[in-house]
Amino acid sequence: MSLYTDYLAEIETRKTQNLHPKPIEDGALVKELIAQIKDTGNEYREDSIKFFVYNTLPGTTSAAGAKAKFLKEIILGEAVVEEISPTFAFELLSHMKGGPSVEVLLDLALGDDEAIAHSAAEVLKTQVLLYDADTDRLKDAYAAGNEIAKDILVSYSDAEFFTKLPDIDEEIKVVTYIAAEGDISTDLLSPGNQAHSRSDRELHGKCMISEKAQGEIQELQKQHPDKRVMLIAEKGTMGVGSSRMSGVNNVALWTGKPASPYVPFVNYAPIVAGTNGISPIFLTTVGVTGGVGIDLKNWVKKLDSSGKPILNNDGNPILEQKYSVETGTVLKIDTKDQKLYNEEGDEELVDVSSSFSPQKMEFMKAGGSYAVVFGKKLQTLACETLGIELKSAFAPSKEVSHPGQGLTAVEKIFNRNAVGVTPGTVLHAGSDVRVKVNIVGSQDTTGLMTSQELEAMAATVISPTLDGAYQSGCHTASVWDFKAQENTPRLMAFMHKFGLITARDPKGVYHSMTDVIHKVLNDITIDDWAIIIGGDSHTRMSKGVAFGADSGTVALALATGEATMPIPESVKVTFKGSMKDHMDFRDVVHATQTQMLDKFGDNVFQGRIIEVHIGTLLADQAFTFTDWTAEMKAKASICISQDDTLIESLGIAKSRIQIMIDKGMDNDAQVLKGLIDKADQRIAEIKSGEKPALAPDDSAKYFAEVVVDLDQIDEPMIADPDVNNIDVSKRYTHDTIRPISYYKAEKKVDLGFVGSCMVHKGDVKIVAQMLRNLEKQSGEVKFKAPLVVAAPTYNIIDELKVEGDWEVLQKYSGFEFDDNAPKTTARTDYENILYLERPGCNLCMGNQEKAAKGDTVLATSTRLFEGRVVEDSKEKKGESLLASTPVVVLSAILGRTPNIDEYKAAVEGINLTKFAPPLQKPQDTQSAHY
Repeated sequence: MSLYTDYLAEIETRKTQNLHPKPIEDGALVKELIAQIKDTGNEYREDSIKFFVYNTLPGTTSAAGAKAKFLKEIILGEAVVEEISPTFAFELLSHMKGGPSVEVLLDLALGDDEAIAHSAAEVLKTQVLLYDADTDRLKDAYAAGNEIAKDILVSYSDAEFFTKLPDIDEEIKVVTYIAAEGDISTDLLSPGNQAHSRSDRELHGKCMISEKAQGEIQELQKQHPDKRVMLIAEKGTMGVGSSRMSGVNNVALWTGKPASPYVPFVNYAPIVAGTNGISPIFLTTVGVTGGVGIDLKNWVKKLDSSGKPILNNDGNPILEQKYSVETGTVLKIDTKDQKLYNEEGDEELVDVSSSFSPQKMEFMKAGGSYAVVFGKKLQTLACETLGIELKSAFAPSKEVSHPGQGLTAVEKIFNRNAVGVTPGTVLHAGSDVRVKVNIVGSQDTTGLMTSQELEAMAATVISPTLDGAYQSGCHTASVWDFKAQENTPRLMAFMHKFGLITARDPKGVYHSMTDVIHKVLNDITIDDWAIIIGGDSHTRMSKGVAFGADSGTVALALATGEATMPIPESVKVTFKGSMKDHMDFRDVVHATQTQMLDKFGDNVFQGRIIEVHIGTLLADQAFTFTDWTAEMKAKASICISQDDTLIESLGIAKSRIQIMIDKGMDNDAQVLKGLIDKADQRIAEIKSGEKPALAPDDSAKYFAEVVVDLDQIDEPMIADPDVNNIDVSKRYTHDTIRPISYYKAEKKVDLGFVGSCMVHKGDVKIVAQMLRNLEKQSGEVKFKAPLVVAAPTYNIIDELKVEGDWEVLQKYSGFEFDDNAPKTTARTDYENILYLERPGCNLCMGNQEKAAKGDTVLATSTRLFEGRVVEDSKEKKGESLLASTPVVVLSAILGRTPNIDEYKAAVEGINLTKFAPPLQKPQDTQSAHY
């Protein structure tokens, strides 16, 4: 069987799934197509031309290399194909966007045939994805007196690749489609349990919302061919939970515009909206595709005569509709006036200027943010080469500066890492600038898309300016099924070659590490002034400032070492009072959110930086707070640590990086060794007083300040998805947080889960210590519900074995993972026993393991979204309630939520958390968590 006949067989299989032929990335298959095209009598020739022209992936894929080479032969007359003229060949090269196509265009532009050279130059003038090897050729040719090279560089210096693009339409007509009521998780747009198909865009598109919704969107498009479908989160925020580039890809696939007639299933410019706008991380992803994200503000709080919100029986503000956006409503977006109007255009509905900043409009004009980022670099390089003054064609970085005003922690970090700003300018919140990125993380269910993005932008090697980058294997750690076996080695091989530290060795030299990515990034971040970009919403570090991002932004950061983003406003969080001995730090996290909502009514954290003055906690436990801030809809978070605490945290990070080195995970560039050296340097700076731990200025200005009263925290709390709330918009949010007494020890629990990035060593120790406690009290421990425990890292398990805790867990476990024989199928039935699962995300991810449908799950996880950890059954809605480790463990043993007396007895003698506000010196900062 040839590759081509194999491809035909695959096409027939895809037809049964109502799918088109899969785009071709294999150069060997393209070479077969070319051979059949050259053979004028070949029975497959017509289809081969079609596949070659319309179904071959561009960028740096091997398929693109073979395609570009053949197009070059056609242009030079070395091959003649009646259906592909030299002019058409140039057009095809122009749509291949970098890599081999640019190399071929340079060959032709700098060649001896003057007519061909001019034609190639005209195409090159439209391209922006040029790398050093490409621009070096142009510079050398220019230095040698080549007029064509000069002509191209002059065009680049004027940024004609951008200025000659058509401006965005002054009026965009839209027809609305309400995707759901309430917050829309990106799981609705791209379900986690379909993560394996994300790199197959057409196949993955089938999982967006529902088949019914897809049909309704298509029907709207038929009824309104001159309008764009705007996807809406009614009474909620669009895109909460994660960045999920695949979610934006799916929305674009169903509602956007094709990027090229010669690149299948890649659409751009989706329009999304929400009553409460777009989740910050998701909005970044929308910008990658040149899309529009709109804050509708179509529901407002009903006020009494004194101007205060009127509350319903649940204590929530009553909302009233300002204007309707029900499905099928026609609206107009005026991009010039930056207003949203009704269909007739005679009624202004809402100001949308925040959706059309100069920077965002450039993304829309260029078809996405990549073209703008690369375009800026290309224009600068051309001006430098020609020795002329740069007159940027792009909107200048937005520089907001308030003389005499101090800096918040995030403002300090951005000022240190800003690129291309006016010298001497002090930047404050509201600025929008390019910044140097220090650490990048790619996770395994989005990694294949990141690799595709890198190929599409013609990148072949990691930026040398990065301190380090890591590719995880945690999101597919639970089950080594055929999907993981097919995708993971391919991903690791690509990322290893690109220059990342990889969780698995592509050649199997070192033992695979399925440690949770956020934990690894938290360890390899060795600078509290760093900027971290990661392919997951929980990229939230206890050192530096970390931003969860889509796979495209991750790819851009890997390729360029930079990102472009606004400096967000900050909310300062401090603490007063003292913690009670029976409380866990997770309850401090819950209390922060409840006390904030009690004080402000609205979520002041949304879209902002949470600057938490947590000084007395080491990195692992401080991470529990920063990790949760993703669910608070914060843009990011920063921990303000005391000097001695930061030094100790850096020491722990060094030891863990050394373990990675000892395992053989360092690469030829010795990135991990370099991180240890940088950590030593940072420790020396702190000890000498040269550069203390990051702290804001006393005169810094905050959007709001929250003081958490620890004295008010007297019983454990549970974040409840409130699945039966009569107001649909209140379901599956993280705002309903209740004390355990609310449940009167009657809430049935079907499964407990201790795991995900929200736990660390201390949590697993608590499980062991509670088992000892309960065994001592009752003589034995029997589980009335299953308890799944997944430590986040192998280091934790190794340390627990040494300290004697692991054998306690083994005593009660009915299952213990075996890396030499990993599970090949996901568990569907659970017994009332303890399961010791492989390190990784496990149930929290929901793409492999799940609870039984309709279960009530009590978990330490971060995710309570519908269908994530547990799906609905026909009889009952699935519930994922979130609580501290001791509450989860005790609930699994009891089969229900405990009362306060049962809880106190179970944790007696366990040193849960010794935490005190930074201004107070704690008696002992150590706890079960270290």
